Parts: sequence; structure tokens; C-alpha cells
Amino acid sequence: MADTTTQQRPLMGWDKPDLDLSNAQWQSSGRGLGDVQIAFVEGFIAMRNSRCPESPSLIFTPAEWGAFVSGAREGEFDLT
Repeated sequence: MADTTTQQRPLMGWDKPDLDLSNAQWQSSGRGLGDVQIAFVEGFIAMRNSRCPESPSLIFTPAEWGAFVSGAREGEFDLT
């Protein structure tokens, strides 16, 4: 069986920088009960799983974050 290499290409329309999150100041929810942490880095919002911080983070623009939070408040997302 031959070895194959898959090259990963950026997603179409992906215009976000590769942020350095190593020094980010992560914040938990207001009560500290959630599994999600966020950090504000270079004008973007990063979100990660607090139980597995080494896993990839989601990166939002301010507009995307606003839409995400609005949808969550309306029950569009299950954040538990």
C-alpha cells in the first residue's frame, strides 16, 4: 500500500489570520460553570473547550460572534 499525503487547503472565503493563542487570556462564562472559554485576540474572538484546551479553537470576527450569540439567545444553539 502506498503512502499518501493530503494537503490541507484553507477554506474558501477564510480571511482570518492564524492567531497566536499561546498568551491569550481565556475567560469562562460569568458564573464559571460553562465548558466554553473565550479570548479576545487581535480584534477576533477565539472560543475553545475548557475541558480540552489543546483542541483547536474556533475563531470569530466581531460580526460572526454577534450572530452566534444572538442565535444562542434565541435557542438556535445548544451550548450545554
